[in-house]
Amino acid sequence: MGDKKKILIVEDHPIFRLGLSELINQEEDMVVCAGAEDVVGTWRAMEQFEPDLVVADITLADGDGIDLVKEISRHRKGLPVLILSMHDEFLYAERALHAGARGYIMKQDAMESVVTAIRHVLDGRVYLNERVKEHILNHLADRTLAGERSPMDRLTDRELEVFRFIGEGFSSREIADRLHLSIKTIGTYRERIKEKLNIKHANELVRHAVHWEKTGHLEPPADDR
Repeated sequence: MGDKKKILIVEDHPIFRLGLSELINQEEDMVVCAGAEDVVGTWRAMEQFEPDLVVADITLADGDGIDLVKEISRHRKGLPVLILSMHDEFLYAERALHAGARGYIMKQDAMESVVTAIRHVLDGRVYLNERVKEHILNHLADRTLAGERSPMDRLTDRELEVFRFIGEGFSSREIADRLHLSIKTIGTYRERIKEKLNIKHANELVRHAVHWEKTGHLEPPADDR
């Protein structure tokens, strides 16, 4: 690979991973050293290839990209991570940065922006598009002025992850298996989510989660609809 910067792609859709690899490999100064579809494969690839940068999706075959960023930040200090995802950038970008990511890019923007984003991160800078930068600054200003957070902001990263899986149609057992947790623990997360979002019943929780997964917004209260 010579002096080229080595990029590890963590993405559970092989066709998208292949397309991204071909795009990056066209650059003279960078090369995709490996691809992985899950957390286990990611750590194996990092040990074998010692990448200069990791491009990771949020949704992985056996876990969550935000958790992966936290683990990389903890155990591989100095290894930058660029999050590439289909999930709402306004909700996840700030969380990804707090976890230790150095950038966030939407999948629909990937083919035209990923190389630029990689170069930013490799240069030691943070990459966000202008609309996300403005959103984060406005969000920070609104929270400072109002002194309070929106209902979704009250969810921890893990609670948000469980909420997302509920919206995608996974059962508590399936969520527990994906996150390597007990059903009892998932049940606890569900109760915390209901409390924070002021949701009373399990069916209502599922409805809200599905609506949020489709639209990126919570359903308005019944009186406002």
